[in-house]
Amino acid sequence: MKFNKPGADVFIPDEVTLDEALDRVTHLGVAAHPDDLELMALHGILHCLEHPGDWFGAVVCTGGGRAPERGRYEGASPERLREIRRREQNLAALIGRYAVVIHLDYQSVELTSGRGLDKLADDLAGIVRSAHPSVVYTHNPADRHDTHVAVCAAVVRGLRRLPHPERPRTLYGCELWRSLDWLVSMDRVALPLEGPENIMRALAAVHDSQISGGRRYDLAVEGRALANAALDDPHRLPEHTRTWLAMDLTGLLHNDELELTDYVATLLDNFRRDVLSRLQRG
Repeated sequence: MKFNKPGADVFIPDEVTLDEALDRVTHLGVAAHPDDLELMALHGILHCLEHPGDWFGAVVCTGGGRAPERGRYEGASPERLREIRRREQNLAALIGRYAVVIHLDYQSVELTSGRGLDKLADDLAGIVRSAHPSVVYTHNPADRHDTHVAVCAAVVRGLRRLPHPERPRTLYGCELWRSLDWLVSMDRVALPLEGPENIMRALAAVHDSQISGGRRYDLAVEGRALANAALDDPHRLPEHTRTWLAMDLTGLLHNDELELTDYVATLLDNFRRDVLSRLQRG
């Protein structure tokens, strides 16, 4: 398989061929940066660890070459940091028993400016065409990070280039740089994080180039997951100890005429009505 960027790279933990690795993928995560998947797509990673017949595949769209402002990696060159973060991502794949990690090596500015979105969409369409995953996890369109939103748009664009029978059954837009607990219950998907706690922590902790720079993603993810479960419904006890929140973006694959902006506007309208209706009851 050929990708658009010459620096694209593939890591297969058990060293089978790329065709074999992709053919077994049932759950695919598409993220902007190294470490995003271990934060937002734990549901799929843990599911595949608990179900040996299922496999998680990872696609990382950019190299993440921006150095932390402090810590061990302060002042590292973009080239060195990209290599470090790629190694960390591959280590996470070993811990999580991933089928494959594909590093597409785009630069964030290519995606946020829109210049590289069509090429990224082509790469993603080719990967999904080969892998046929049932479930795809990516960023949600209300994320606070511009690159995350661009990747979400590219995922939708790429999947729409496939015939309907080749599209995934489910597409989740997962929270990361903005919680999704503002979504009303009918729009909010709570993905249970069931699996060994030490594995969850290890998957985040391998990204030392981020954590040692002052962002304790390992603690933040666990804290949010616990809070999501405990504070989900004020009138019911939680069914799970940890959950991660997502939007169900599958409707965008059923209706190619539905604009991403219109989809998000509907969610915002639902939230607005929910808040105002409570105030008006008083």
